[in-house]
Amino acid sequence: MGTGITELLVCAGREVIGVDISGAAAARAAAALDAATERAVRRGRLTAQDRRAALTRFRTSTDLAAAADADLVIEVTPESYPTKQRVIRALDEVVRPGAIIATGTDALSVTRLAADSGRPERVLGLHFFHPAPAMRLVEVVSSVLTAPAAVTAVTSLALDLGKEPVAVGDRPGFVADGLLFGYLNQAAAMYEAKYASREDIDTAMRLGCGLPMGPLALLDLVGVDTAYTVLDALYAASRDRLHAPAPLLRQLAQAGLTGRKAGRGFYTYRAAGSAETVPDALTPRAGQPTAAGRPVRSVGVAGTGTMACGIAEVFAGSGVPVVLAGRDRARAEAARAAVGRSLSRSAERGRISAAAAAGALGLITPVGGCAAFADVDLAVEAVVEDLAVKRELFTVLDEVCRPGALLATTTSALPVIACARATGRPQDVVGLHFFNPAPAMKLVEVVRTVLTCDEAHATAHAVCARLGRYPVDCGDRAGFIVNALLFPYLNNAVKMVQDHYASPDDIDAAMRLGAGYPMGPFELLDVVGLDVSLAIERVLHGAFREPGLAPAPLLEHLVAAGCLGRKTGRGFREHVRR
Repeated sequence: MGTGITELLVCAGREVIGVDISGAAAARAAAALDAATERAVRRGRLTAQDRRAALTRFRTSTDLAAAADADLVIEVTPESYPTKQRVIRALDEVVRPGAIIATGTDALSVTRLAADSGRPERVLGLHFFHPAPAMRLVEVVSSVLTAPAAVTAVTSLALDLGKEPVAVGDRPGFVADGLLFGYLNQAAAMYEAKYASREDIDTAMRLGCGLPMGPLALLDLVGVDTAYTVLDALYAASRDRLHAPAPLLRQLAQAGLTGRKAGRGFYTYRAAGSAETVPDALTPRAGQPTAAGRPVRSVGVAGTGTMACGIAEVFAGSGVPVVLAGRDRARAEAARAAVGRSLSRSAERGRISAAAAAGALGLITPVGGCAAFADVDLAVEAVVEDLAVKRELFTVLDEVCRPGALLATTTSALPVIACARATGRPQDVVGLHFFNPAPAMKLVEVVRTVLTCDEAHATAHAVCARLGRYPVDCGDRAGFIVNALLFPYLNNAVKMVQDHYASPDDIDAAMRLGAGYPMGPFELLDVVGLDVSLAIERVLHGAFREPGLAPAPLLEHLVAAGCLGRKTGRGFREHVRR
């Protein structure tokens, strides 16, 4: 982080003195800066002449006294109160009276660090994100002791550097890390519980949420030891068990398996500091024998909503005949027409040919009721997220579908086993959780219950492969992988607004610019629907009984007021309804 901030500053014309604990450490920093600027030249981000000029603006020292004339000192030592306090006290004795001391802490209390200084009004937090040259967000953290002039000065600097500064108060984790690390912690706990493999957890969050990295890979990048320290600080402040560091994080940190920097963490890397993973004992082996699946020549889709239409389009687009069943023939025909419009849009955008669109639509047969499912090999339930409704439908499917047909529910949070037990063939029931919009999203969570047989599970995987989807395995637990990690994060964002800590705009900016998320949490909540989000959060809270999973009262109030997001024209923001 220190080298990244240095690169940012020298390339912006600032003189920088890098101070480290030894000549060897300082030399490594200089070498890293040299390599980073050389890469920037190769990629066209910097000219060779500008690079040479930038490097002349950097020198190193092992003596804090070298910072005596600095206007700003940025401390980016390890996340430890004793270490940071010792450095800040030493700087008090060195820097000139008007200098600003900025701590780059991820989660420690800026107020506590400032109070130990002889000039607390000149101490604040300046939280860059990794990699500093690329990430646009900078959190400017002020305490009750910080002078406004100091905040103004570092905010101006951040703007000059091309960053987007967000002013936040002194709370562990601030905005971005306060939301991010709780999510990372739950992913670590999910992996520790052997609920899903590391590869499936990471793939699920990349493909299901569009995130740039999976949570376990991100923990390796951040540093497992750093994550443990941040979470420990978060838990000390919140006493929320969702922030209590997963025991596995402590074990890895104490073993020195701290991630990329050590060459091993959740994954194994080519070398210490390398980003390239290499196979290890936990890496899935290709070509391992698996149970044989059943042939799937035709599919029945029960439902006429957005998800049902999307799933029907995916199967038909892959050449699989589909029986699309509604409560009556008129609803089924309307759903088929909706699929036709979607296929036409894809053809207009050049994603498929007009002939392929027409061929896919021709494979969809609309019917009223599920009696026509008698000969299908796979029946997919895609009706409303109401367990009673789903159980009733599975009872019907059990009666009409032939023996050996696979029965699948697309539920995003409800127990698959409850649907399976509504039939006389629970061994043939699986969860196939597609993501919206189904034609575009490549992920499918394959949910296996304790009664699902190997043949049914293998069939589900074969179906996903035929559709060009990526299956991830998970057990029959509320939220599966994606929703179990995503919705507590969204709920915590709502709590931040509820507590008046930050605005929806600042929080969205923090997560887009600081974590590289495609959408901020409030943008996403309004797209998903606040009512849908509330329902999933209630399921998670009911299943795990964690107080921290209780839906935020603000979310409940908005839903009660009919503010459900884009679909009603108002959620956390106003929307123009078309």
